[in-house]
Amino acid sequence: MRRSARKVAVILRIANTPRDYAWGSTTAIAELLGREPSGAPEAEYWLGDHPASPAVVVDRPAVGRTLADVTAQTSAGRLPFLMKVLAAAEPLSLQVHPTLAQAADGFARENAAGLALDDPRRSYKDDLHKPELVYALSDPFIALSGFRPVAESRRELAAVGDAAVLALVERLDSDDALSATLSWMLDPASDIGPLVDALVAYAATIEVEPERDPAGTWATVRRLAARYPGDPGVAISTLMHTVVLRPGEALYLPAGNLHSYQEGLGIEVMAASDNVVRGGLTPKHVDVDELLAILDARSLPAPRREPEVPQPGVRVFRPDVPDFSLTVVEGEALADGCLVGDDGPSILLCLEGQVSVDGQATATQGDAYYVSTGPVELSGTGRVVIASGNAG
Repeated sequence: MRRSARKVAVILRIANTPRDYAWGSTTAIAELLGREPSGAPEAEYWLGDHPASPAVVVDRPAVGRTLADVTAQTSAGRLPFLMKVLAAAEPLSLQVHPTLAQAADGFARENAAGLALDDPRRSYKDDLHKPELVYALSDPFIALSGFRPVAESRRELAAVGDAAVLALVERLDSDDALSATLSWMLDPASDIGPLVDALVAYAATIEVEPERDPAGTWATVRRLAARYPGDPGVAISTLMHTVVLRPGEALYLPAGNLHSYQEGLGIEVMAASDNVVRGGLTPKHVDVDELLAILDARSLPAPRREPEVPQPGVRVFRPDVPDFSLTVVEGEALADGCLVGDDGPSILLCLEGQVSVDGQATATQGDAYYVSTGPVELSGTGRVVIASGNAG
């Protein structure tokens, strides 16, 4: 495709202030962006026009305006996606995200109850779904994601030998028992303290014999117990996949997927929502009933996402929703020059090197750009990630 055949894109350099959630790393985001650390936890760096933390334009002619101001003036309006740099030094909450129908219903219910949008008791900040994809930058990036086969959990738990753990094994008589078992574990009336204690004690014996922990179950129990002692989520983690990503690998978390990022640095792309329904591992608002109502309690493979490779040096991670995709461009593709993306807007972040963006701007480490329309022409050296819609 020739440049003359394409619309001329508006390209604006954008930036933001990292969000200082307590679980964030004090160094990882700053190092990735080539900046000095602030000294505070830096958990998420939002690149988008979401009203909770819109990026700010740092180049003329729109310097000082938020990206939300810019996109509000376009025919397409708000971006359907949000890109974040995520840096977890500690485990995040055990959580799920809703479907579109569930989000619309939950948002309406909480509005009818008179809860302000900033009320800490809210789970629904908007009426949108929030599927998300994380692309690992650190080695490792560790997450809990979805339920593994019950038979696998039973084998590991039975080896503990404690009476409280064996009672859990009895409850897990089939994959269909997951929902009821989780409901029991999250019920405040259930005394699962002895269960959690037994799991933690057993995990301590495994620490000196890591070859006995091929699924990473007991390392996860130790990690969670150190941060959230006595929390039911410690026990729930033994029913879930502990997923270890290496740099360049990705995990896709659809609606209803129970998950908790454990540690690591990655690029996260999602539908442009802030709806989080939490069930544990957090001091924030927990809504067990709502979590159980929207949970996908099936045993499924860990939702790793393999990329499409349309040409050497280009990888495209596509979910099963139209809201977003993530494209990674590096090496040969940048050296030769390439066109990536569709005809919609995109957000580009340069991770390393020096990259020409449509011949209008040069991105170096840590530079982020809003591109009003694509596809976008890239050339240079290094690596860039691009969030855009998912027309493909």
